[in-house]
Amino acid sequence: METQINSHYNYGEVIIWLEKKGVALYGNHFKILDSDHPIIFKLIAYFLKDESTCNQFNIDLNKGIMVSGPVGCGKTALMNLMKHLTPIAHKFSVKPCRDISFEFIKEGYEIIHKYSKSAPKTICFDDLGTENNLKYFGNECNVMAEILLSRYDLFISRKLQTHITTNLSASEIEHAYGNRVRSRMRSTLNLIAFDKDTKDKR
Repeated sequence: METQINSHYNYGEVIIWLEKKGVALYGNHFKILDSDHPIIFKLIAYFLKDESTCNQFNIDLNKGIMVSGPVGCGKTALMNLMKHLTPIAHKFSVKPCRDISFEFIKEGYEIIHKYSKSAPKTICFDDLGTENNLKYFGNECNVMAEILLSRYDLFISRKLQTHITTNLSASEIEHAYGNRVRSRMRSTLNLIAFDKDTKDKR
């Protein structure tokens, strides 16, 4: 059933534009499926800052976005597309969590500072859960947990937003990062979730 949108934006035209952008970025095989429209409508509403539609979907524009779903459902591709839809004042970058873990191995604890308090900006941490606890000079560190806790403090003090994509469920997030991180993610992120049975589109 098609989601009903009451908005001054034409969401059908936005989806057509996004699909064309997706083809340009990823090739002719890229397609936005009708079954994904409910998820994409929420993302469009959020990133266009369409307040009335966000209210309809119970999305808080002050918080960031966490897109969750099974491997291959298109989370990363959609967030890369949303970068092109977002007004300049709300631009963000997409950073794979695995890349951050490799940076930590090379550079150590400065990496936590780099992605939190050093020149803070909106970031989408892609594929949360694919990195591992890492050791730097023999000291083990849950790098993403520390970054997310630091960014929570910046959300409270400066309204700094964080976005996340992940394959993990809420219980898996708690197991990997602890109850403290899960609690803070709940208070700083809107959850937009693909159905767990969504097929791999790769």
